[in-house]
Amino acid sequence: MTTPLESIRGLGVGARGLERLQAALEERGMSLGGDVPEPQPRDAVVTAGHTGEGAADLKTHPTDVSPAEFIDGLSPQRRVDDGRALLELFDRVTEQPAVMWGPSMIGYGEIHYRYATGREGDTFRVGFSPRKSAVSLYGLQGHPRSEELLGRLGKHRTAVSCVYVNKLADIDLDVLEQLVRHAWTSAPRSC
Repeated sequence: MTTPLESIRGLGVGARGLERLQAALEERGMSLGGDVPEPQPRDAVVTAGHTGEGAADLKTHPTDVSPAEFIDGLSPQRRVDDGRALLELFDRVTEQPAVMWGPSMIGYGEIHYRYATGREGDTFRVGFSPRKSAVSLYGLQGHPRSEELLGRLGKHRTAVSCVYVNKLADIDLDVLEQLVRHAWTSAPRSC
């Protein structure tokens, strides 16, 4: 006799899906029967360097575009000025070459990530993008002193993995430099 578990396995349901289904059934006093996988701890893993391993649908990769030429081609002039200032600050702090990632992000260093879901890829460690609506700053959150430094930064807002600044004139650039240095010297972290 075929158990519900054996029937479901043939449908392409992964181990995590089976774990969730079994947990929901157990809450109702039921079970899939058979050898249901035990829940596994799921933590993201981030390591320095890159592996070239990543999901096929990742769109953000390093390019050969010059970050300085990209910044010089922006408009209005405020974006050019802010971009040049950030390029100089990140270059000085990281002592690494700036690399264009995708069409608009400038990154420094490389890390490899593998999320708890199994999705993995390579990305930059810290970086920025001088976007039209706001400057996006990447990799600066989640480190031991990040919250303290962000509290002193000036006018900004945060999202899951970005710090947004309308313009550099709104923030204290000395604090931004400390924040970038702190993120750069701290252990790599997950987005």
